[in-house]
Amino acid sequence: MTLAALRDGGKRALAAALVDLERDGDSAGALALLDEAWRTSKAHVVGITGPPGVGKSSLCAALVQAWRQDGKSVGVIAVDPSSKASGGALLGDRVRIVQDAPQTGGDDGLFVRSMAARERLGGLADQTLPAMVLMRALFDRVLIETVGVGQSETDVAGFADTVVFCVQPGSGDSLQFMKAGIVEIPHVVVVTKADLGGVAERARADVVGALSLASADQHDWPLRTLPVSARSGIGIKALMAALEEHRVHMAGQGRLGDARRRQSKRWVLEAFRERFGQRGLQRLQGVAMDGILSSDASPFERLRQLTEILERPR
Repeated sequence: MTLAALRDGGKRALAAALVDLERDGDSAGALALLDEAWRTSKAHVVGITGPPGVGKSSLCAALVQAWRQDGKSVGVIAVDPSSKASGGALLGDRVRIVQDAPQTGGDDGLFVRSMAARERLGGLADQTLPAMVLMRALFDRVLIETVGVGQSETDVAGFADTVVFCVQPGSGDSLQFMKAGIVEIPHVVVVTKADLGGVAERARADVVGALSLASADQHDWPLRTLPVSARSGIGIKALMAALEEHRVHMAGQGRLGDARRRQSKRWVLEAFRERFGQRGLQRLQGVAMDGILSSDASPFERLRQLTEILERPR
C-alpha cells in the first residue's frame, strides 16, 4: 500500500490500512508506508486534552465543523476508554463528534478513528503515533482527542504540534491545572461551557493566575486562555485564530521541525523501552544508539535499526 493508493481509495482504504498497522505494524509493507508518510507530512496536528466530562468531544466537533466549512480536510483520532471485557474502544467520543457535527455526515473530507486506551497511561493509545503520521500525510488538519485520565495525561505533548487543555468551570479543574505536568504542556487553555457566565469567567481568572505563577517554557509563545462554548459557539472563532497563529509560529525559524524531532526521539526511546525494558536500553548505550537517535530517518526506521542491533547474536 502506498500513499497514492490511499488517496485514491478514500476512507475505506485508510480504514483498512490502519487495521493492517494494528495487526502487523512491523511488516516490511507497513514500515515502508509509514516511512513514506513521515516524509510527506502536511497537516497541522492539534491535541485536545483535559479531565473527563470537560467537553472535549463537543469542542472537537465544533473544530471539525469550522475546519470543514473553511475547506480543510480533517482526520480525527479519538482515544476512548477500553472495554474490560473485549479490550476494544467504547465509541462514545466518535459518536459524539459525528452527531455534534451533522453537516459533516458522509463527508469524504472527514475521517474519524476510535482507539482503545487499554492499559496505557497518559491518555493515548499504542497506535496513536502510526495513525497520526499516516493521517498527517493525507489531511490538512489532524485532531487528537485524549481519553481524559486526569493529571498524568501529558503524552499528547509528544504527538501534537499544538496542545489545547480544557478546563471546566466550577469543577476545580483550574486548581488541578496548577499542578506540575499539566501546566507545562498546553499552548492554548480553553475554559469550556463559557455560556455559564460568571462561573466560567472565574475559572478563566483562576487559570490566568496559575499561569502567572508557572515557569513553564513555551518557547517564546504567549500561552492563550480563551472562554469557549461549543454549544453556543462563543469563542470558537477566537480559538480557530489562536490555533492558526500557533501553526504559523511553529512554522517559523525551524520550530516545527525541531519539535517533531524531539517528539520522534522520545517516541523511539519509549517504544524501545516497552519492547525490551530498561535493560535493553542499557545494552544499547553508546555511540551506536546516539547516532541512530539523531539521524533524520523516520522513528519507525530508527526503532527497527535499534531492534536489529539488540537482537543480533553476540
